[in-house]
Amino acid sequence: MSTETNLKTTISSLFKKYKELAENAIADISDQDLHYCPNEVSNSIAVLFKHISGNMQSRFSDFLISDGEKEWRDRNAEFENKNESKAELLEKWAHSWRILNETITQLEPEDFNKIVTVNQQEMTVVEAILNQLTHYAGHIGQIIYIAKMIRNEQWKYLSIPPQK
Repeated sequence: MSTETNLKTTISSLFKKYKELAENAIADISDQDLHYCPNEVSNSIAVLFKHISGNMQSRFSDFLISDGEKEWRDRNAEFENKNESKAELLEKWAHSWRILNETITQLEPEDFNKIVTVNQQEMTVVEAILNQLTHYAGHIGQIIYIAKMIRNEQWKYLSIPPQK
């Protein structure tokens, strides 16, 4: 297996891991609780799902040929805490992940060293992907933390629970 193929597999599995963590974190969260904000300067789980979805669609649509910050993206709207249902949020979420997965799948070994542009900043494909993985991991950590606060004693651990 070539280094590029191994890299592509690793990247795909890491994104999948974070996707599953977010989905498992909200499995027992009600539609109403998706919109809970811990304080005035924090985001709700719903807002974080919308932001990740919007960012992912913008960054990975036409990934190799256009700037990752698309003109059609309304980033500010992603931060509006509207009353979307879990089903609506998960539909947008799934659509965004399909775009990301299709893009990663279509990458050829020679693509990893190509230069792409994100917000008018040039970087290699690998740098752009790792930048996004880091961005999503941070927000998914926020989702998990808020979900854990909401579920409190009913929280189902996503990994090995602490010893009691």
